[in-house]
Amino acid sequence: MNAPATIDYFMEDPREADRLEQKVNPEAWVKKYLERYLHPELEVLCVGCGPGNILRAISSSQPTIRATGIDISQKRIEQARARSAAYPMLKFYCGNATEMQFSRRTFDLVYTRMLLQYLSQKEKAVGEMVRVAKPGATVLLQDLDGQLIWHYPEDAVMQKAVAQVTGALAESGFDPLVGRKLFWLAQKAGLEQIEVQVEPYHLVAGEIEPTAARQWKLKLEIARPSMVRALGSEKEADEQIRRFMDYLSRPDTLTYSNVFTITGKKPL
Repeated sequence: MNAPATIDYFMEDPREADRLEQKVNPEAWVKKYLERYLHPELEVLCVGCGPGNILRAISSSQPTIRATGIDISQKRIEQARARSAAYPMLKFYCGNATEMQFSRRTFDLVYTRMLLQYLSQKEKAVGEMVRVAKPGATVLLQDLDGQLIWHYPEDAVMQKAVAQVTGALAESGFDPLVGRKLFWLAQKAGLEQIEVQVEPYHLVAGEIEPTAARQWKLKLEIARPSMVRALGSEKEADEQIRRFMDYLSRPDTLTYSNVFTITGKKPL
């Protein structure tokens, strides 16, 4: 039996921090999703902060905000600290989202982006986010639905490989359909005034453009160790990476996922 695939490649591969920074425009993301909640002297927490690029954008827009990031990867936290030396209001800690060291009722705004898809204890993590939020604070959850799994026309060989890899990663908590579950998680954690926003993501209609192709190729290279474990050999993993990239390069194919953004208020 093959050893179970894990998500360690996302947590520790040194290329992952750069990939994450390339995938998001932090200033645009802050403006779109957080700006209406930001004001001077705010206490902000990012759960799964990665290299800290979004927190730096927050600090640039509101220099008096006290912002904190937590991430399970010590390497990622070291990267965040090194890249944030010019931002004295930012602090970064290594820790687990399901057992955060912060006191109750500490933060005015708590958010997480693209983290819950990797956690086996999703309900506990959202509960922790609400625990450390102040009464009346805003909690924002954002994650994907349909990551890697929705394509047309169907390629049966590729879909079988995708199912094998995502199925193996599920043993570590990976959930490609977590986006649709965020509303329930927010309700379960006791949030009120919940708002739901759904948008297309990973949308590739026709031949993929070069920048997106490079990002996809890097993502698959980082994931390769887990693909080898899930598919049984390096040869098979390399073949499926080639097949997937060839699929994205065709003029007649469509690949997409959705991104769910859920905001709610902690009861007073």
